Amino acid sequence: MTATTPELGRPAIARGFTSAQYWICLQGIVWRESLRFLHQRERFISALVRPLVWLFIFAAGFRSVLGVSIIPPYQTYILYPVYITPGLMAMIQLFNGMQSSLSMVYDRELGNMRTLLVSPFPRWYLLTSKLLAGTVVSILQVYAYLIVAYFWGIEPPSLWGYATVFPALVLSGLMFGALGMLLSSLIKQLENFAGVMNFVIFPMFFASSALYPLWRVQQGSPWLATVCWFNPFTHAVELIRFAFWQQITPLSLAVCLGCTLLFLAAAIIAYDPARGMLIRRGE
Repeated sequence: MTATTPELGRPAIARGFTSAQYWICLQGIVWRESLRFLHQRERFISALVRPLVWLFIFAAGFRSVLGVSIIPPYQTYILYPVYITPGLMAMIQLFNGMQSSLSMVYDRELGNMRTLLVSPFPRWYLLTSKLLAGTVVSILQVYAYLIVAYFWGIEPPSLWGYATVFPALVLSGLMFGALGMLLSSLIKQLENFAGVMNFVIFPMFFASSALYPLWRVQQGSPWLATVCWFNPFTHAVELIRFAFWQQITPLSLAVCLGCTLLFLAAAIIAYDPARGMLIRRGE
């Protein structure tokens, strides 16, 4: 037996869907995002070029100037390129999260997003599936970067580091993707999104522990160190850094998990036609 959804005027299945149907829906969304990524080769190249420029040029220039003392999770003095690698991994995921949200704004202007959201599947499940699809793409980009970095002499103390960092990449990818999804719900026009990205990406990246340890920031500017400490990007970087060295930092794990749930819940509410920003904007 079916019921009618008032806000959309379409039939909805009262008894819900089976787990197999949910799985097919998730597969379809992930496959669509994967094909889009594969067809956009310039997106893959730019995702690699950006961190590699930082690694080959920026880090190489400061290699002999900025040495990093023994700080957790490192057990010895490390070179600067080794230190910034986790930050560059997080940067890849941050840019991918913003690009995924940009595609949502683009799809909404073309009407593709409306087609997805009027599906009889729950809206929260559709948005979560799209978030998972974007996370899968970001993780593939990170491991592609790690392959190149390996030949540059940057690797964890054990090959197990490539496996232990995977859960951290999943959580950080979900957090950045949920943040981008929330931003996409607040932006009506595609041309306005680039400016918003600049106000989000660069402050989050530079006001963090991605490029320099927080104790160095504390020495130069205590107030900036406080900002870095409350920056979710800092905790994502530290979560990846410790996981890459087969360790865990409970505080960063808790912050990333909490921010992920907060951003995702806010995005789901914002995309709700009855309560969110879309109905206020008349979309």
